[in-house]
Amino acid sequence: MADWGPNAKQEPEIELFVKAGFDGESIGNCPFCQRLFMVLWLKGVKFNVTTVDMTRYPRLSPKYMESFDVGCDIFAKFSAYIKNTQKDTNKHLEKALLREFKRLDIYLNTPLPDEIDQDSAEEITESRRLFLDGDQLTLADCNLLPKLHIIKVVAKKYRDFDIPAEFSGVWRYLGNAYAREEFSHTCPADKEIESTYASVAKK
Repeated sequence: MADWGPNAKQEPEIELFVKAGFDGESIGNCPFCQRLFMVLWLKGVKFNVTTVDMTRYPRLSPKYMESFDVGCDIFAKFSAYIKNTQKDTNKHLEKALLREFKRLDIYLNTPLPDEIDQDSAEEITESRRLFLDGDQLTLADCNLLPKLHIIKVVAKKYRDFDIPAEFSGVWRYLGNAYAREEFSHTCPADKEIESTYASVAKK
């Protein structure tokens, strides 16, 4: 068992965050939070409860639905490509993956309505936004970025495949993401990812 230092014998502190009620402090109506609350209590686990006022919490939902949809097939195409053992179908599967990257690249390079100022004389032809839905990370990014990181690491290791440099929007997006601690500090080490795929990524 790992020794976590002088506090090793102390019970770990568990913090349960639940939705706050209308007053911003009491426990609000959320069956998922209540389920966790009940399970911890029934198990006799010692924990602290913190209510979160959702009206003051940062908005994580994307404004544009396409921000969720644009990368929805990319991981499936990658999985088919990396698990393929038939040489004659490899190029076909790689092309399918590249089509999904192209679709993502076009979306990232196309200005969103929020970026277009109708009163400005300057016409924006290429997006400068940092992430899928704008300049803030959203749930859409939390869903797609870990998958893109896996694809980048595994495809290079087992297929010598790099995301083409021509996909400037994708590379801009990844660069902006790696610059954020919320993403870069939560990525597993490359060796962990490579090890996970070692048995399925047939060369």
